[in-house]
Amino acid sequence: MDERLEEDDITALAGLTDAPPHRKAYSYSQQLRTESGTNYKRHQQLRKHSLDETEILSSHPSNVYSSDEEDFYPYSTTTSINNAASGGGGGGMGIASGTMSDHHVDYHVHLSQKINGLGLGDGAMDESQDLPQLPLPEFIGAGGGVGIFKAPTRAAVHPARPSCLELRPHPLRETQGGKFLRTIACTETQLWAGQESGVRVWNLSDAYLPGIGMGGRARRGDEDAAPFYESVNISPTICMKVDLGSKLIWSGHKDGKIRSWKMDQTYSSDSSFKEGLSWQAHRGPVLSVAISSYGDLWTGSEGGFIKVWPWESIEKSLSLSAEERRMAALLVERSSIDLRSQVTVNGVCNISSSDVKHLLSDNVRAKIWAAGSLSFSLWDARTRELLKVFNVDGQIENRVDMSSVHQQAVEDEMNVKFVSKSKKEKSQNSFLQRSRNAIMGAADAVRRVATKGAGAFVEDVKRTDALVLAEDGMIWSGCSNGFLVQWDGNGTRLRDMNRHFNGVLCFCTYGSRIWVGYTSGMVQVLDLEGNLIAGWVAHNGPVIKLVIGNGYIFSLASHGGIRGWNISSPGPIDSILGPALAERKHTYTSFENIKILIGTWNVGQGRATHDALMSWLGSAVKDVDIVVVGLQEVEMGAGFLAMSAAKETVGLEGSSIGQWWQDHIGKALDEGSTFERTGSRQLAALLIAIWVRKTLRTHVGDLDVGAVACGLGRAIGNKGGVGLRLRVFDRIMCFVNCHFAAHLEAVNRRNADFNHIFRTMTFTRSSNLLQNAAAGVSSSAQMLRGTNAVAINPDEGKPDLAEADMVVFTGDFNYRLFGITYDEARDFVSQRCFDWLREKDQLRAEMKVGKVFQGMREALIRFPPTYKFEKGKPGLGGYDSGEKKRIPAWCDRVLYRDNRGTPTEGCSVECPVVASIVQYEARMDVTESDHKPVRCKLNVDIAHVDRSVRRQEFGKILKSNDEIRASLEALRFVPETTVNTDQIVLQNQDNYSLKITNKSGEDLAFFQIMCEGQSAIKEDATASDYRPRGSLGFPRWLEVTPAAGMIKPDEVAEISVRQEEFHKLEELVEGIPQSWWSEDTKDKEVMLLVIVKGSCSTETKTHRVSVRYCLSGSSAHIDQKGNTSRKHQGSSNHGSAL
Repeated sequence: MDERLEEDDITALAGLTDAPPHRKAYSYSQQLRTESGTNYKRHQQLRKHSLDETEILSSHPSNVYSSDEEDFYPYSTTTSINNAASGGGGGGMGIASGTMSDHHVDYHVHLSQKINGLGLGDGAMDESQDLPQLPLPEFIGAGGGVGIFKAPTRAAVHPARPSCLELRPHPLRETQGGKFLRTIACTETQLWAGQESGVRVWNLSDAYLPGIGMGGRARRGDEDAAPFYESVNISPTICMKVDLGSKLIWSGHKDGKIRSWKMDQTYSSDSSFKEGLSWQAHRGPVLSVAISSYGDLWTGSEGGFIKVWPWESIEKSLSLSAEERRMAALLVERSSIDLRSQVTVNGVCNISSSDVKHLLSDNVRAKIWAAGSLSFSLWDARTRELLKVFNVDGQIENRVDMSSVHQQAVEDEMNVKFVSKSKKEKSQNSFLQRSRNAIMGAADAVRRVATKGAGAFVEDVKRTDALVLAEDGMIWSGCSNGFLVQWDGNGTRLRDMNRHFNGVLCFCTYGSRIWVGYTSGMVQVLDLEGNLIAGWVAHNGPVIKLVIGNGYIFSLASHGGIRGWNISSPGPIDSILGPALAERKHTYTSFENIKILIGTWNVGQGRATHDALMSWLGSAVKDVDIVVVGLQEVEMGAGFLAMSAAKETVGLEGSSIGQWWQDHIGKALDEGSTFERTGSRQLAALLIAIWVRKTLRTHVGDLDVGAVACGLGRAIGNKGGVGLRLRVFDRIMCFVNCHFAAHLEAVNRRNADFNHIFRTMTFTRSSNLLQNAAAGVSSSAQMLRGTNAVAINPDEGKPDLAEADMVVFTGDFNYRLFGITYDEARDFVSQRCFDWLREKDQLRAEMKVGKVFQGMREALIRFPPTYKFEKGKPGLGGYDSGEKKRIPAWCDRVLYRDNRGTPTEGCSVECPVVASIVQYEARMDVTESDHKPVRCKLNVDIAHVDRSVRRQEFGKILKSNDEIRASLEALRFVPETTVNTDQIVLQNQDNYSLKITNKSGEDLAFFQIMCEGQSAIKEDATASDYRPRGSLGFPRWLEVTPAAGMIKPDEVAEISVRQEEFHKLEELVEGIPQSWWSEDTKDKEVMLLVIVKGSCSTETKTHRVSVRYCLSGSSAHIDQKGNTSRKHQGSSNHGSAL
């Protein structure tokens, strides 16, 4: 091993003697001599004093030590992967046991260590010699382990929520560019997902199979997902709807098209599947879709446009061959009914012009709900007549005017009628449309900024973000302020309630339960009265969609993760499944080891040479996986700081000088070949950036940024903090670069700066447009948190930083040396007596009493103070010798906190991140600033879950555990019910009362009536084959109300089954329908399906009732109250929430 020493170290070593420093009668520093390369003996102690009370642990596991009030421990777990797997800690410092203060572990020791090949120096050496790196002794601040300073609790199976089927584990955001999932839909056999490039489907029979893994056909981010199949690349999918009647999935897309996808087809892993029938539905994106109880398709788009696509035209188009697909699309397009134009007279429209983001089919009463952000319109599903327009407060609205912009939008929408236009015309219209949208967007932004603070964003608070039909017939809407509103079927607001203080994003209902998904990631289970049954954090991001299928409630998070929750959760199955899965944690736990280099430097508005950057960073990255760099005073000046503060208010950040630093640091790190720049955040003079080794990049992502100003009025970024949060092997790590208040006496201000940053820093996606474009996400600027900011995790009252597995604080903390003069400090520095200086360190003193950096760790400082130097002057003689003669100080520091609750805890799933410091030094040879750069290398052991293997174990337990199988069998129970007939004959608009009786004396029964299909009666009075309509809807001549509902024990539900005429006079000639999509006049028969289930049944029972419609001689005559077949629409179970 190369045992070279740099010249200044040799000189310092030669000058060391057993005599104390010349300015004092005694020395607080005692020399150590080496007996071997790894074990040291202490000389006889010259004097005993209060600074000698701290114990240093030995590497020998037999040594017993006490945790005194100073909390000073070396890290004792240099865990290898094999060691970690056994849960063992161990290792040590190579320092003999005994009562020894940290005064004896100073520069003398480390010069001797260099000589003996250990390479633990003050920063004068690089790592080209491949010297072994042992953990350094650490000082732990008091006050940790409680409140917001307690490391988060981890477990193999989350103890605070039901066990779940992780169909698609949380993918890293950076892997999802162009593939983000936006919505899901579910049948009993398949789960469909709409993504930014098409759709994908999971066969639920494959739900417990392992993922494809790295190198398989799945793209990065889907390695651990259950096997799935993808469509060809098409326009982003916004909404989806299941059609059980035609066995299709209907999807609405950003390009304005509706597309169909065949269920339960055979998929190939080698090729992507293709769409079926598709057509241009809207000029803008299709935001919502619903299927009525008559099988018609309703779609909503921007500007308040609602269109109806009659089932007859869809059915005809579906019957055409693939070669006739273009004709089929044209057939459907020409059949559309524009409801907005029908309720617009002389430019006055009776419905809102806001985007129709939600369509809900009320299949109980055959109505359609259309929801904008602040208003609803209620339609008759059969006649398509507008019944009511009302706002979110339930007040009826009478609209009397419509802006010219909206009139233009109507004209633009009418142009979709596919009248041929010249290319020039199309180009002009497209340009005008884009220009109008840009102007309206800019005007809206100006309006929001202008009204900010004085009742601003009231409309956003009340915005409707979710809509659902409960199984008892009530309608529920969810608002962005967390309110749940209950409505009756006529649009009367009944009541509202608040079960959670975050916004509602989605609903799902089954039996006697309603599931609610929130922006916080929370899922709640309510009963039909809105009472809270249970709630848990389902995802670490907003829950944007909930669907039901195969006995599961599937939740989709905004990050793309999909989890399945048992339909009875929380319940007995969870209490069995959770512990059983936890017992098998050894089968799905993996261990990793990485090294992280942290660099901090107050650059004093200067710039560094390449040699300086290589000395500081480039020389230390040979074995490093992640590099995090924090800079302070990148750029100062009142004008720059004011401009930066102004830019922050509109979501802009960064500067050309900040970019210069990132580029040049990247060159020192061999960016592009070895490292990849992952992200950065700049707040005025503060900059933090991160680089990840390319070989690790697939396991690192979900980068978020944060910034908190601590300057003037907590608004200026000359002081404050900038942070990065990211996932490493699915563990959360946060890095914060800070610059605290200056001056010797400002200790309390510095403590307050830390407290403010720790409590209020909130992480969001970076506002960097290039980064967002790469990740396929919208730009969302990270705004500064004010003094009144609250924690982002309100459920536990904890800030973001408290929820991380590892937190690293670095920067110019500005803590000084106290109780010492300039000359004394210079003298002790020159003699390398850092023991005395450490006891005069303000930061250490404040940490000892738990006032700052509570529970955080720092390696013992064994390098000279890093402040303040004269620029360009090398060596220790460069300390400030000007008029002010600022006392040297360790302003520039690195501290961290990992998952450990006790100092000796080993790496495990319960304590997944365990770190130690193996290098902590200043680069004294760098002279470009009045501060010296500091670097700190962390050795980090990480335990993480192989989610693909855990999903396999989940499936094995479900299939093999007798108790769980018994519980699942119990969920199949359906209350006993009867119907009063199995055959109904209607003639001349007869009305028949179908009665359903719940024979159970204890259980609720829920029913839904659907139509299996319609057939024509032959001449021999027999029925032909039944032809189902869309979503098993009713024919237009049949009215069934209510078509769904709840029956209490021992009670009877009466259902009206009635024949209705439906043609308008102008569509008939001599009593014969003229429209090709109109139904014929033969006698008909339909088969009604009365589907019954219990409150939480996984199975259903079906009663079949035939209804025959017999035409008399007058039956073909016109009912003046009827409606044209081109104006019919129906209802469905529930509408898309997107």
